Amino acid sequence: MALTPYQSDALIKEVDDAVRQDDMLSFWSRYGRVVAGAVVLALGAYGGWLLWQNHRNSVAEANSEQFADLLKSAEAASLDQPVYDKLVAGGGPGYKSQAQLVKAALAAGKNDDKEAVATYDAIIADPAALQPAKDAALIRKTALSFDSMAPDQVVAALKGLAVPGNAWYGSAGELTAIAYLKMGKRDLAAELFGSLARDAAVPDSIKLRAGQMASALGAAAPAAPAPALAR
Repeated sequence: MALTPYQSDALIKEVDDAVRQDDMLSFWSRYGRVVAGAVVLALGAYGGWLLWQNHRNSVAEANSEQFADLLKSAEAASLDQPVYDKLVAGGGPGYKSQAQLVKAALAAGKNDDKEAVATYDAIIADPAALQPAKDAALIRKTALSFDSMAPDQVVAALKGLAVPGNAWYGSAGELTAIAYLKMGKRDLAAELFGSLARDAAVPDSIKLRAGQMASALGAAAPAAPAPALAR
């Protein structure tokens, strides 16, 4: 008996399903272990990633708490050595450098310039230290060593920071301008002091000193702010 079109379509579908099922069984018998292993590895990797993320968060939180403890001890003009050692050993580049900056500042506050400079040098030489920490260390080291450095050494050390737009332009520019004065380069000093006095991003204390020095050297004084209009 001939099959109706509907029966023919149904039979084809059943045969097709059987072939697909047979192919799947054949594929699974050959590669089932590999697929299962890959799935387990993928799940394991994802679980490991989650654990690592949790570990990183926990470590970051612990480092933050330890750094807070270090700052608390620094407020009493002392260094919590065990906490400092932990941050240097396991705090990562950020907390390590911050801890070293605290140590150097404490040493400088006790007039131990040798210890402070050595710590700043360690930050500058550390390839893993972040650039902002390196720049801060360079500025503070130069300020501490200014009297013992040749003026041209100061200018060379700070040339990358004593430029408008740099976060350290105020401090680096002021030290550089004073170095120019020691070198007898009054025109360069006056120009730099004037630039510092006119730069809105420079801290007010430095702007005030720079404006006074610029005026004393004959440079143009910064423009006075326009008076507020009465309403």
